[in-house]
Amino acid sequence: MVVRVEYDYVNARIKGMKSRLLAPPVFETLILKPDVESIIAELENTPYKQEIERATVQYSGITCIEVALRKDFTNAFRKILGFMKGGESETYIKILLSRWDIQNIKTILRGKNIHMTSAEIVECLVPAGQLDDTTLIELIRQPDVKAIIDLLATWGIDYAKPLTRNFKEYSEKRDLSILEYAIDKFYYENALNKLGEDSYDDRIILDMITTEIDVTNIKNVLKMIRDKINIEEAEGLLINGGVKLNMERLLAMIRTGTLEGAIKVLDATPYKFLSELPADVFKTEKISVFEKELEKYLIKRGISRFLGDPLSIAVAVGYVWAKYNEITNIRIIARCKTADITEKEIREELIYV
Repeated sequence: MVVRVEYDYVNARIKGMKSRLLAPPVFETLILKPDVESIIAELENTPYKQEIERATVQYSGITCIEVALRKDFTNAFRKILGFMKGGESETYIKILLSRWDIQNIKTILRGKNIHMTSAEIVECLVPAGQLDDTTLIELIRQPDVKAIIDLLATWGIDYAKPLTRNFKEYSEKRDLSILEYAIDKFYYENALNKLGEDSYDDRIILDMITTEIDVTNIKNVLKMIRDKINIEEAEGLLINGGVKLNMERLLAMIRTGTLEGAIKVLDATPYKFLSELPADVFKTEKISVFEKELEKYLIKRGISRFLGDPLSIAVAVGYVWAKYNEITNIRIIARCKTADITEKEIREELIYV
């Protein structure tokens, strides 16, 4: 009964936040704007008004939008955590939000590894987890991959553990996927260890985590096939815990040796939709296209949680993914305007749910 009362209050607040999410016609209005400056002006007519106005004091153009979006995103999830402070639901939402901590750390490591500028790295961050904007920017200021890991360790952040353990192998092979796999595995194993299957809330979060494991494994398998990784090495880079794709099916995908063959193995799974991608995607081995479709699937699955029990963690899960989708769509529109992308192409990039 205590949990029900808690969710009655929390979800009423979250539903209020949901009501301020942008409707599809607003995205259409943004698409029709001629440039970034006019997008900024239009966002001042939305719930992003306060953060846009604050950002314009110091920034302009795409940087202004990025700063405002990151701040708004961070505030939204800090608010949700505040609603759930001290309850069992806080553990659930922290597990869910931590996936963006992992994403951000990997983004920073990749950026440093290929010598991206700090500004370019910042534009790719999604500060929705426990590592806030200030913390992430301090990590970006570090000169190299080792310095980033050392700083995480100095701060006592758990994610430093798998990175530190695997840094020697990375430094010998100069293969960043070693660190990416290590931190992914650490996150998913920790998440699964904290979850059971006894309650409805457990099952909601467990479904999202195991789906993410499946998606992560598919992405990794496709890269392995493209890069012609041998089966023994590949097996050591797959994550246990997925529901629809067990280790046997994942290895079967790798053994086919081709993207077409691997996707064919997915015919009896929810990921069959990947087989519908254009033939040239397979021929040119455009892994990024597969990754984008898998991300869309994950977002839609997360947002669908709005339809779950209204007195459960489902509403919060739905909001987290809906807000992420909204931020992603605004970013796509703004960035496309700086690259002279057609309105038709922009619409094709957006995820409408």
